[in-house]
Amino acid sequence: MSLPPLRALRELRRLAERTPEHRDRHVDLLRAIAITAVVVGHWLAVHVTYDGGLRGGNVLELVPWTRALTWLFQVMPIFFLVGGYANAASLAAHRERGGDAPAWALRRTDRLVRPTTALMVVLAGAALLARAAGADPELVGTGVWLAGIPLWFLVAYLAVVVLTPPMHALHRRYGLAVPITLTVLVGLGDVARLASPVPEVGEANFLFAWLAIHQLGFAWQDGRLPPRPRIGLPLATAGLVVLVVLTMPGPYPISMVGLAGQEIQNTSPPTLALLALAVTQTGLALACHDVACRWLRRLRPWTVVVTVNSVIMTLFLWHMTAVVLGALALYPTGLLPDPPPVTPLWLLLRVPWLVVLALVLGVLVAVFGPVERRSGPRPGPGAAVGVAAGGLTFLGTAGVLAGLLGVAIAGPGNHGLAGLPTAALIVYLAGAGILRFTRWRWRSS
Repeated sequence: MSLPPLRALRELRRLAERTPEHRDRHVDLLRAIAITAVVVGHWLAVHVTYDGGLRGGNVLELVPWTRALTWLFQVMPIFFLVGGYANAASLAAHRERGGDAPAWALRRTDRLVRPTTALMVVLAGAALLARAAGADPELVGTGVWLAGIPLWFLVAYLAVVVLTPPMHALHRRYGLAVPITLTVLVGLGDVARLASPVPEVGEANFLFAWLAIHQLGFAWQDGRLPPRPRIGLPLATAGLVVLVVLTMPGPYPISMVGLAGQEIQNTSPPTLALLALAVTQTGLALACHDVACRWLRRLRPWTVVVTVNSVIMTLFLWHMTAVVLGALALYPTGLLPDPPPVTPLWLLLRVPWLVVLALVLGVLVAVFGPVERRSGPRPGPGAAVGVAAGGLTFLGTAGVLAGLLGVAIAGPGNHGLAGLPTAALIVYLAGAGILRFTRWRWRSS
């Protein structure tokens, strides 16, 4: 059972007070900042109109000058960076206790799969209810697609988490040569994509680019990238110079978010320009480390960071659902007008728009946050799962990834009674069920 709100807050404060001295609090701060920036950036980029039916658009497409702002709001590289740090630290501690790679993956994926399953089940259930009530199937499909946009990110992140054991082994042997090699592969993919009329060329960059950033987190964790201004500032400067060269006179667009109609998009798949932004952000993160850690020794800001991190996946997964619910509440009812984007009135109305979405997301987090906080079944520290459980872990993870990928690439539209592609939903739920069963058997054995 979940804790009442006040009791939960007291528990989080006590957790903050008991934080070990050796914990790098700056990593947690960066994770919280990254997800908050993504949420606010998505909310600001959405442009909703109502003319008897809800319509949606992207402000970045309508107002070109806003595209430069994506250099500030595209902070997913930071999430992969701190993810690499945390995964490396977790895996190293697990290995020291005698654990194996499948056991680590089984434990590590629980925090990702559990809240994601809640989102998928609720979206499918809501779509079924809406269809039964006579809602337009296309509108239902579009709403489910919009609410499920965060699943794109989860496909990539879950993949790098699962690949952490072999990639960390490569890091221990070759160090920074690994992300450099991956960057070269991204560059080759970009060249092939620019030279080929086939759009699928370069799709491997979805994996190579995010793995490269994840490897930088490994290097931070073991000290190969020391968190010092003398390292971070030159790194940030170099990344920024390369980013400007690649986007101003170069072949890459300024926007760090994919836009319809662009021949090259910096996130679909990731490009060298996005990696240059990642290097810039990594440098800034390293340079600010000591100052941030001193500030986070204060209990109040550290408690806020602990609280946000306790529901970090819930915030991310449900923030576009808040957009769907907020739009339905504000526009068909006439509570919020829809003037042309970036007019003075439109800018003024961004404030109540953000406030309403924040309130809606707060309710969603209150309802579904306990799903993320609830720890899954697990055995004693460091246990190995054995061959059979290892095979089930691989099978379950493959099913989850395949299902998420099927949902992510489907796009808006009528994909079935549940609003999601039926086959992809079944495969995902089967994979999640296998992982849950394996965790239960692991603990009871």
